[in-house]
Amino acid sequence: MMRTLSFEVEGLEEEFLAATVTPPVYIDDTTLRDGEQTAGVVFANEEKIQIARMLDRLGVHQIEVGIPAMGGDEKETIKAIVDLGLSASILAWNRAVIDDIKHSLDCGVDAVAISISASDIHITHKLKRDRGWVLDSIKRAVEFAKAHGLYVSVNAEDASRADPEFLVEFARTAKEAGADRLRYCDTVGVLDPFETYFRIKALRGEVDIPIEMHTHNDFGMAVANALAGLKAGAAYVNTTVNGLGERAGNASLEELIMGLKYCEGLDLGLHTAVLRELCAYVALAAGRPLPPTKPVVGDSLFVYESEGRASGVVRDPSTYELFLPSEVGLFRRFNVGKYSGPSVVYQKLREHGYHPTREEVARLVPVLRARTIALKRSLFDWEVVEEYLALRAAGGRR
Repeated sequence: MMRTLSFEVEGLEEEFLAATVTPPVYIDDTTLRDGEQTAGVVFANEEKIQIARMLDRLGVHQIEVGIPAMGGDEKETIKAIVDLGLSASILAWNRAVIDDIKHSLDCGVDAVAISISASDIHITHKLKRDRGWVLDSIKRAVEFAKAHGLYVSVNAEDASRADPEFLVEFARTAKEAGADRLRYCDTVGVLDPFETYFRIKALRGEVDIPIEMHTHNDFGMAVANALAGLKAGAAYVNTTVNGLGERAGNASLEELIMGLKYCEGLDLGLHTAVLRELCAYVALAAGRPLPPTKPVVGDSLFVYESEGRASGVVRDPSTYELFLPSEVGLFRRFNVGKYSGPSVVYQKLREHGYHPTREEVARLVPVLRARTIALKRSLFDWEVVEEYLALRAAGGRR
């Protein structure tokens, strides 16, 4: 029996620790749909088109562009994205309703997500239906979409709170109707990586259908859960730029990509040098500024102020950098602050064309340190240069 059904599989914990992500892995980015569902976020039509272009430059496999059944600007913008002729597959989101899929066909997309609730709490209180109605809806919608030549992802909304036995029936119904993959949605972000692994491993053991991870970040584990699902054999993963999404957001595209490469040893061959530009553009369009400490693309990621870190990086970047800043479109920088020493000061002055002697730097460090303490902040570049020039003017006697 699988763990999700019986919670008794000997050695599965050891298997989790030894598991690795194996290719192929495909990124289906949903910034333009689930990302835009972030409360207070609306992308202008031209912004959606530009984001699609940038995602395509990055090289994602599929772009989830929106909900055609909304009509109006949404539908016209989706058509415009389709007309760009991008390399990525273009997928539109639909309820398990034939009319929704007809709207998607109008837009010319090559793929559709057909979404319907899988948990009893959703089926009873949101849909006010029963399990049989859900399965019938899946069958009708998938068969209609496949009859019109579309690639079909069936989204099991709230799968992480669904009855495991019913979820197997849900997945089998989707497969038998012709679905190409099943999206496993941790809709309210209740899983942890261990549980995610057990559940995906168990589901794959019961139904032979490709699985896509759709994870939410309510407890800060969206990326970790997505990686765990991939370790268990999922082949697709849903992401959003900067982790945008409802409530605490979704699995972050940039973190997932770089986590796969440097934690799991799997390079997806994407053009990651565009990540900073992409993330900055989406942050501006969404009105959600990037925190300086944002993993992978934040301004502080390659900024060195303390002497211990800076001296190590100057000698060999790999002492504190798993990847070079240029790999994600960033630059290495040095700040002069309370914990700065000779390496930081020398690098900062070199940036401005000065080449101080060791003796000058040694005299300058305590002066700069005292100034940072007095000001309660790091120094601006001009302040460092000002102190250096004053030292030189005084003949090194300051």
